[in-house]
Amino acid sequence: MSSTELPEAVIAATPVPPAGPRVRDGESLRVVTLPGVTLTVRSRVPDREGLAPALFVHGLGGSSANWSALMERLADRVDGEAPDLPGFGYSPPPDDGDYTVGGHARAVVRLIEADGRGPVHLFGNSMGGAVATKVAAARPDLVRTLTLVSPALPEVPPQRSAWPTAMFGLPGVPALAARATRDWSGERRTEQLLALCYGDPARVPEEVRAEHAAEYERRLALPYFWDALARSTRGIVDAYTLGGQHSLWRQAERVLAPTLLVYGGLDKLVSFRMARRASRAFRDSRLLALPDSGHVAMMEHPDEVARAVRVLLDDADRLDGTDASGSR
Repeated sequence: MSSTELPEAVIAATPVPPAGPRVRDGESLRVVTLPGVTLTVRSRVPDREGLAPALFVHGLGGSSANWSALMERLADRVDGEAPDLPGFGYSPPPDDGDYTVGGHARAVVRLIEADGRGPVHLFGNSMGGAVATKVAAARPDLVRTLTLVSPALPEVPPQRSAWPTAMFGLPGVPALAARATRDWSGERRTEQLLALCYGDPARVPEEVRAEHAAEYERRLALPYFWDALARSTRGIVDAYTLGGQHSLWRQAERVLAPTLLVYGGLDKLVSFRMARRASRAFRDSRLLALPDSGHVAMMEHPDEVARAVRVLLDDADRLDGTDASGSR
């Protein structure tokens, strides 16, 4: 993943049509065309010019919208962007069909290099946490700080509540799941997803549930929906089995950037007990433990996560002698 291994990026940014994804006030979307991949990128208008750049990477089955709440709360500290990874949200599949953790990491690197925004404050959730870890280890020049929310780092065996998700990467399982749930409404699918990802699904407002349901129905109609989900799941499982220098835990040990780890006590996908191992693996780490949170703390407890991120950014500023805008 060195810069010499990547083709020269040719960036073509165009606004997303009005009929495209819903955006919050203060957000905008653009389509970025890079070699081998096209990404829809969500941007949050910063409170002022000159703020340090930040990039937010979503997890399996998610989208850039997963970061809207946190980006809004950090708009006075960072100039935030969040891509839809290839095959997710409004981004089409990658040209080469590579949904591995490494493949997603290469897309993130290409985006940072094409925008010329590095080094960035890099954020990742779940699968996006594994992707961000890989980027930070391989390209320390592109990452100023690292924030990981329930990162998908190897847990063998995974906790029982995560087994169904892991099994989705097995051949034939996606087709079975598609047939078994073909009559499910968007609302039923959404309730299942919220129960899996949130510590307390009751925290989700009704209007947000309706938005999730409508988005679920849209994505189900995409011809590559199940394939992107299955191949990315398989990519995570494969990454869990890698040993030696390619192990994600070995990658974590190589990360130089100051790191914030966020773990939820009610997480059904990444065990809370992994927080201790992660704290030991990342050499410059601090931990935010949220006993009442599930797998997506940045959505369920954005205020608490934002406060911890501010402390991380303040520490980084003092360490490298810059102010809150990233200027020396």
